[in-house]
Amino acid sequence: MRDGIHPSYGFVVFKDASSEFTVLTRSTKKSDKKITMPDGNEYPVIDVEISSASHPFFTGKEKLLDTAGRVERFNRKYGRQISEKK
Repeated sequence: MRDGIHPSYGFVVFKDASSEFTVLTRSTKKSDKKITMPDGNEYPVIDVEISSASHPFFTGKEKLLDTAGRVERFNRKYGRQISEKK
């Protein structure tokens, strides 16, 4: 790799604002805010609005939509018109 063209890649903590869930990982993102982790080291922290700890899909609070009913209503309303034009 050429020197001087790649962003620095270091440790960063991503923190979920609603659930206080934190993930220590590596990223090219920068932040002026710092957080001290249980290992005693201080890392830059980036606040995120949603993570796997608060997303409805991962928490099991997802609402299922009645897509089958929507398709049936569509076919009843527009199905005959499309077949008649052929």
